[in-house]
Amino acid sequence: MIKVLYFARLKESLKYSIEDLHLPQGVNDISALKAHLASRGGAWEEMFAGPQLVRAAINHSVVADNTIINDGDEVAFFPPVTGG
Repeated sequence: MIKVLYFARLKESLKYSIEDLHLPQGVNDISALKAHLASRGGAWEEMFAGPQLVRAAINHSVVADNTIINDGDEVAFFPPVTGG
């Protein structure tokens, strides 16, 4: 099981901030997790399969979409951060 956190516009659009998730068979990296979440349809599909960029972090470190997810990891999704 992993813990998934949603921040900023994802949290607002999905009406979710946190969930515990058993990884389905074949979902072993960030890209596959995004596809799995998008398959829920509606706002989930818009956030994870649409044109908007969503970044990910595993255990508080920003990662690429091909990064492997392990049981017990904390995965956070958030929009790109801009600074000023």
